[in-house]
Amino acid sequence: MRKLILGLAISLDGYIEGTKGEYDWCFTDQDYGLKVFFDRIDAMFIGRKSYEVMQQHENSSDAAIPGMPVLTEYVFSKTLTSVKAGAVLIANDAVAEAQRIKSEQGKDIWLFGGASLSDAMMKAGLVDELWLSVHPILLGDGKPLFRGHSNRISLNLLESKTYETGLVSLRYKVINV
Repeated sequence: MRKLILGLAISLDGYIEGTKGEYDWCFTDQDYGLKVFFDRIDAMFIGRKSYEVMQQHENSSDAAIPGMPVLTEYVFSKTLTSVKAGAVLIANDAVAEAQRIKSEQGKDIWLFGGASLSDAMMKAGLVDELWLSVHPILLGDGKPLFRGHSNRISLNLLESKTYETGLVSLRYKVINV
């Protein structure tokens, strides 16, 4: 079965974006392990808000994520009626659809965002790994990565790497009990 990997940049105080949705605090000056990660995946789960932000970047002159390969994008939304060519809209029963996609042949899947989709996948026990790029900044407020989990989730550290910039890359296996 394919692994679902929640891979995100996060501030040291646990936020994935600032109070106005900003992510200008994320380092982009080097690879930070993305090339190796991109070799592992062939698909992406993405929520509506994150999808719309990515579309804005793709439509501008700036690449959304430098070096990102062509991935099958599964867009989870109850409000969108269409997505770009090649993407797949998942409008109903996100958990069942995610389980079905995970059981298909292929490489691992990147759970890119957003927070609501990540929460739903974590609560359903579908996330296999966390890959967090912890940036050396305290945002003080914003959108937290983890919200309102009613149970503990154990993790097993698979890998850690510290960069000269102070960014710490942490990869954990999620232990579903």
